[in-house]
Amino acid sequence: MKKFFFESEMKAPQPFPFPGGELVVFSRRSAMKDTPNEDAAALIPRDGTAGLLAVCDGVGGLPGGERASRTVIECLAEQIEKSGDSEIQLRTSILDGVEAANLRLLSEGKGSATTLVVAEIEGRSVRPYHVGDSQILITGQRGLVKLQTLSHSPIGFAQESGMIDESDALHHEDRHLVSNLVGTAEMRIEIGPSQRLALHDTLLLATDGLFDNLYNDELVEMIRKGPLMAAAERVIERVTARMSAPKAGEPSKADDLAFILYRRSR
Repeated sequence: MKKFFFESEMKAPQPFPFPGGELVVFSRRSAMKDTPNEDAAALIPRDGTAGLLAVCDGVGGLPGGERASRTVIECLAEQIEKSGDSEIQLRTSILDGVEAANLRLLSEGKGSATTLVVAEIEGRSVRPYHVGDSQILITGQRGLVKLQTLSHSPIGFAQESGMIDESDALHHEDRHLVSNLVGTAEMRIEIGPSQRLALHDTLLLATDGLFDNLYNDELVEMIRKGPLMAAAERVIERVTARMSAPKAGEPSKADDLAFILYRRSR
């Protein structure tokens, strides 16, 4: 059964079964604002072995960020439902859903936009899709990062090219800038390679509310092993502390937060 998380105010992470495995989802708004949570998440199974996970981050400072993230997820769900049990590839439904959402947001003419990450899960394989600076990460049980998407932002590209390091990126004054969004005429969808998930691999989808507050090494250490609920609780505790009580030398950015952790079942 599909699950949507719009404008959520979760007090704790929530576990759910999902084709091929199990997952935990969490979403809440920033404690530093009184407007709605603009992050959203979705669990959209297609059948017993396939489905998609999605996380969106509606753009703050633009009209209706929460509306933009809702629109993208609703369009994705509509396309998955249309495909049903047909031979239409899940990949086709995902791309059609993102394109439909982009056109819908543009036609509304309100300037609403959002980032997006989607994990297409089919059997033991996962394929990443993303637009913007929300990210997908896969880590093995021993901490080897097997996949991480590149943030579509000036700072993300600068870090990837080696112009700045991770610490500089997390403390840079321009880290809020994003160069690719659903809801813009120039929107592009980056599709990554299919990745086979080992039994103990952990898949993470998250908005920048997580990635802007944690170093990769500490994030991987928190999620790579142990029960998913415990991993999610560790992440929430650390991110909350960073947002609310910044310390010298540590990253800190108050923001909405949404993430999904997924692992295959035995």
